[in-house]
Amino acid sequence: MIAEAGAGVLVYEQQEGRGIGLMAKLQAYELQDQGLDTVEANVELGYDNDYRQYTLPAEILRQLGVKQVRLISNNPEKVAAVENAGIKVVERVSADVELYEHSENYLRTKKEKMGHLFTTW
Repeated sequence: MIAEAGAGVLVYEQQEGRGIGLMAKLQAYELQDQGLDTVEANVELGYDNDYRQYTLPAEILRQLGVKQVRLISNNPEKVAAVENAGIKVVERVSADVELYEHSENYLRTKKEKMGHLFTTW
């Protein structure tokens, strides 16, 4: 999408497992294999649904002098963090993916329990 637009910034902050770390993420996967959804697995392990903070990526954009963005994300918390940093989100571009049998429950949980904004389903 960035190449097609002719310009853009990709900011990646490593926050595995919604901020709970790699080992806990693997434990959550095991619980998901036993039937829990992604939110239930985190709670079962004693974690909140999502520990990620988005202040660092927003600050990176501010330091680069970015005043407004077309933000590629389905996560409303990312939109809020960018706007709270004083950067105008002129458009939220959906990062939709096709539903497949192995990912359908996961994506529906993100939509229904975490408020993610998917547009194609």
